[in-house]
This record gives sequence, structure tokens and C-alpha cells, in this order.
Amino acid sequence: MKQELVEKIKANPDYQKLVKTRTGYAIKMSIAMLVVYFTFILTIAFNPSALAAPLSEGGVTTIGIPIGIVIIVFAFVLTGLYTKRANGEFDDLSNKIKESVKEN
Repeated sequence: MKQELVEKIKANPDYQKLVKTRTGYAIKMSIAMLVVYFTFILTIAFNPSALAAPLSEGGVTTIGIPIGIVIIVFAFVLTGLYTKRANGEFDDLSNKIKESVKEN
């Protein structure tokens, strides 16, 4: 019975749409974060003087600090965007799938 239910869910077009949409969105978000993060790390590795410039003349804080903070905020924004979509579109599709399985 359990395997039959799994096959029924896998055959559901809404399930296939959910998997395709969610996977594509997660990959795009991951790539965006990786590009930003590795750009920062590679800049530190190969051109550290670019991030070592002080924010103000005679200041101690370098430009790398606010850029690092922006990267952290960017990660939180991406998480928020994913959560918003997951709680909306992805949950709606999941509930649709659950309802169609209950009916049969």
C-alpha cells in the first residue's frame, strides 16, 4: 500500500511541477549566493589591497567590512525570499497534492 501511494504521488502532475519548480529555484538561489561569496573570497585571496582600503582617511575600518556585512545580509535576503515562496507557491502545490491523494 505504501509503495502504491508513493507511485501515485510521483505520477501526479502537480508533484512533478513542484519538484521541478522548487529544484530550479533552489539551484538559482544557491548559484547567486556562491557567486557572491566566492567573488569575495577570491578577491581576498588574489587582490587583498582592494578590500584593505580604509573607508575614511586615517580610519581603521576597511571597505572589506561593510562588503562582508552586505554579503551576510544578502544571505538573509535570499533565505527570506525562498521562505516566502516556499510558504506560498510551494505549500499551495503540496496541499493540492495531498488533497488529490486523499480523494483517491
